[in-house]
Amino acid sequence: MANTILLVLIYLPMTVLSIHIHYCPLQYHQCYSVYFSTPNNPPNASVCFINKPLQTLRNWQFSKHNLLYHHLPIEAEKRNFVRQVKNAIFSTCYPTPLSQPPKLVAASKEVLENALDLKYSDSLIQSKYFLDFFAGQVLPNGSTPISHRYGGHQFGHWAGQLGDGRAVMLGEYISNEGIRWALQLKGSGKTPYSRDGDGRAVLRSSIREYLVSEAMYHLGIPTTRAASIVTSDEPIWRDQFYDGHPRAEKAGIVLRLAPSWFRFGSIEILHYNQEFHLLNRLVDVIINLHYPHLSDDNRKYIKFYAEIINTTASLIAQWQSVGFTHGVCNTDNFSILSLTIDYGPFGFLDEYNDDFISNTSDDDGRYRFRFQPNVAYFNLDKLRIALSSLISEVDGQKELSNYKRIYRRHYLHIMRKKLGLKGSNKKDTKLITQMLKMMKNQKADFTMTFRELSEIDIQSINNGFQSENIQKSWSLSKVMRDNEWPKWIQNYLERLNVTNWKLYDDQDRQLRMQEVNPRYILRNYMAQIAINKANIGDFSEVRNLQNTLLNPFSKQRNAERLGYAAPPPVWASQLRIKATVEYIQFIPIIVNKLIFNEVISSSNRTAHI
Repeated sequence: MANTILLVLIYLPMTVLSIHIHYCPLQYHQCYSVYFSTPNNPPNASVCFINKPLQTLRNWQFSKHNLLYHHLPIEAEKRNFVRQVKNAIFSTCYPTPLSQPPKLVAASKEVLENALDLKYSDSLIQSKYFLDFFAGQVLPNGSTPISHRYGGHQFGHWAGQLGDGRAVMLGEYISNEGIRWALQLKGSGKTPYSRDGDGRAVLRSSIREYLVSEAMYHLGIPTTRAASIVTSDEPIWRDQFYDGHPRAEKAGIVLRLAPSWFRFGSIEILHYNQEFHLLNRLVDVIINLHYPHLSDDNRKYIKFYAEIINTTASLIAQWQSVGFTHGVCNTDNFSILSLTIDYGPFGFLDEYNDDFISNTSDDDGRYRFRFQPNVAYFNLDKLRIALSSLISEVDGQKELSNYKRIYRRHYLHIMRKKLGLKGSNKKDTKLITQMLKMMKNQKADFTMTFRELSEIDIQSINNGFQSENIQKSWSLSKVMRDNEWPKWIQNYLERLNVTNWKLYDDQDRQLRMQEVNPRYILRNYMAQIAINKANIGDFSEVRNLQNTLLNPFSKQRNAERLGYAAPPPVWASQLRIKATVEYIQFIPIIVNKLIFNEVISSSNRTAHI
């Protein structure tokens, strides 16, 4: 490691801990690194802790060395107009200023302080400079605004060039924790990849993305983050009900963060355009930045692919474990780091229905809840093909063949935890499957069934409907009415090794289950209530939801008062979310090319979100 000075050396039993202060050649800052090593293992990779205090916004700036900007080609054309781009990863593109002043809807104290190292205060987020920065009205020091070129398979078909149609990456920032963040404004105006769109986002879809980004993070699921959401009275014209009568809506802009915005489609576009030298260069940059342990490996490309298979399988298993349906699982929406990205017509399950389709423009149900593991396999196969200039057919197929086993391992591990099971047992799969079957038969709520099972002690469960706790459990009580329940609970107690339930200490099971089973999720109807209020200038519900979803596993007085753990209202089942479709004909097939404008309805009429 360049310019490394040994600062402290501490000897622990069979372990050497060394702390170094050094100049990071990749991250361009002075930092401390901690190494652990044992007699049989070399020192691990460094973890950097940057020694700098929280900053004021006026002093804040992007990294002086933007690795993506300096190591990957940017298109020579600087004008902002829609076009086909060749032999470049990015295009220079500046945010389009709003014609009306921006207003703050909400900001994440956690993201501002922990990711951006900004000293949070009411005066900060209410300042004009903050609003102008987070709306794209002004660019801070060191900004290198670019939009990313990528392609993708959409609904199973290659759709050609897609790209950041309404997003501009402002630059890179390295946090005090040593994490490199790429900051992106979504809804900031036209880019070279906007196709027929205006590059703007409406307030409705922006609220949903802002809230779900942070909700997923606090559920422990890999995701992009959201620092803020602003709105403006600048009219954004949308044909909300597809009746030929567009109307003006409020604009919305979200400042999003991710360690990387590269997706499967980032590599695919280079493969299908036969830009193999650039493909190799991009993959090397991704490996060096995000998979550095593979950089010097002579089999780094196949190992890179194998790691993506593993982390993608893990991500999908986590989606399934919380009832999350993405809605548009195209290859351009699958992250190369296995993050959940590009939230559009998503939805969490209310009652358990594994055929749930969150995007009603998905006419064939390709991306329904239960198909997500299979769709991930399809997408990974498309990534394998895109990497075919770097990995062999035999090696790629061999690694992909492991996906089903890897996914099953991740899924069973999580579901065992949701039921409070320790270790593994060959009967666990049946126990999990039978529980889901009863939930589906009785139309029980997915989230609250598991949560209520974690909150009720074994004695109350054995007392059945005579127990007051059971009577208060609006979802689990439905499952207990199933004919298979007596047999299931008997098998469950045997698996827990409960031989005498009167003497069984159940607190440990309950606490373990409550750590993995949320009490609060972002249900569509909750988001819609927040949207309705925000449209008339009341942002309180957005902030209430944001505060609740910071701690989804803990019971909260305000959340209970607002009914966030209560049965969804009847009208919630009538909400419809959709992605509008622009049909482009390719001989001999018609390809659905999606422009991510969600739609929602509380009646028979369908409307954009």
